[in-house]
Amino acid sequence: MTELAAYASLFFSALVAATILPMQSEAVLVGLLLTTDYPPWALVGVASLGNVLGSVINWLLGRGIHRFRDRKWFPVKPAALARAESWYRRYGKWSLLLSWAPVIGDPLTVIAGVLREPLPIFLILVTLAKVGRYLILAAVTLGLG
Repeated sequence: MTELAAYASLFFSALVAATILPMQSEAVLVGLLLTTDYPPWALVGVASLGNVLGSVINWLLGRGIHRFRDRKWFPVKPAALARAESWYRRYGKWSLLLSWAPVIGDPLTVIAGVLREPLPIFLILVTLAKVGRYLILAAVTLGLG
């Protein structure tokens, strides 16, 4: 695998993993950390960039979600959307520090868009969460933790 292909694979797996589509970017990062001599800081940076961009896609989806909520094909029931909105209102923007977490992280970023969390605050909190997760994963993988 060429260096460009390795970085591109990592970027796209991290981007897709951060959207509502199922994907795991951690395995790709760990694999590259263990089998290549690419700089860990570069791998963490590429994974983080892709993952944050995927979360921005979720935020954008959230911004436009209300225009589709009454359609038959809409995948989220009104009651479930209301519960998610209530949860986010209760815990607020700081809940975005959990955007790295499986199962709850992706919906959090969508709901932040639904509730119009300002993009600069969203980016700061999500970036802290995503970079932090990848840094810890890289440190554990490389035996630095």
